[in-house]
Amino acid sequence: MKRRDFLKVGGAGMAGAMLGGLGLLTWTPRSHAATISRTFYITEGTIPMPPDDTLVYFRGFSSSNGTLNVPGEALIVQEGDTVEITIVNTLADDHSFVIDGMVDSGVIRGGQSLTFSFTADKVGSHMYYDGVNAPYNRLLGLHGGLAVMPAGSADELYPGSPTFVQQYFWIFHDIDPAWHDRLSRGLQPNTEYVPRYFTINGLTARPPGAPGNGDPTVDAMHDPRTALHGSIGDRTLIRILNAGLCNQSVHTHGNHMEWLTQNGEIRPDVWEKDCLFLDGDMGALDVIYPFAPPPDAWPPVQAGEKNDYPMHLHSEMSQTAAGGSYMFGALTDIYFE
Repeated sequence: MKRRDFLKVGGAGMAGAMLGGLGLLTWTPRSHAATISRTFYITEGTIPMPPDDTLVYFRGFSSSNGTLNVPGEALIVQEGDTVEITIVNTLADDHSFVIDGMVDSGVIRGGQSLTFSFTADKVGSHMYYDGVNAPYNRLLGLHGGLAVMPAGSADELYPGSPTFVQQYFWIFHDIDPAWHDRLSRGLQPNTEYVPRYFTINGLTARPPGAPGNGDPTVDAMHDPRTALHGSIGDRTLIRILNAGLCNQSVHTHGNHMEWLTQNGEIRPDVWEKDCLFLDGDMGALDVIYPFAPPPDAWPPVQAGEKNDYPMHLHSEMSQTAAGGSYMFGALTDIYFE
């Protein structure tokens, strides 16, 4: 699977908002609200899924008429910003653009375009998705991430939250090619949902010896927008969204995560956990990975040393593909540098 334009967010750099077209996004708070404009093209196509190169049909909120982005490019804005979205529906059927609690475009007819705007008034991590024929269009790939930063803050998830120095999105997805095939032909799925492919930010892992291993354009364990990179002290916010239907359990090695929110709700206490339940069907988590010296490592990890630890999901199926090919699923790595 080719690279999907997603993001890594840093704590300093260009002011305002940028889009994840190159994957890397930096943020500096503003003293005023701004208008952020973005155009998405609803496109379709097939993507070969590793390791068996099965062609699976997808739709995406894409950056141009000639591309297919799954997930759609990410957007980061500041609380109070006006977000202006133009949707160009290049397909023949109806679609929409929805962020729960903030905007619903209504139906965008096949072959039509629509421009609308909304105020980003809810700080936190949000999924945008197509609400027409739910959940099928979302499952086909019409989804992406929106981060709303608190006004005037560069290092908080919400006012008063524990702070961080960099941030990433992890969007998990699970894919049943039989469902995608029927939907591509305008038919409703008529079989039990049986996912065979699992992705993180649109990519899968590639184990040692497999084609694409170590290639950051295809290997989720080496994609710089997905694999965490940091030095001792680089506290890292991870905005986790689940576009698929399967419940998952996110497990990080090296350090426990600081558990800040679940499904958009701020937790009353910040627990440290190495494994967190992620609801299927649009579940969400916000966590901080502390990049502290791993307490159980021997020899002890020192600043400046290079070490890496895995992130994987604790549902066995999600670590496989095509019915059992291990390490071709939704997993990545955490690199101490």
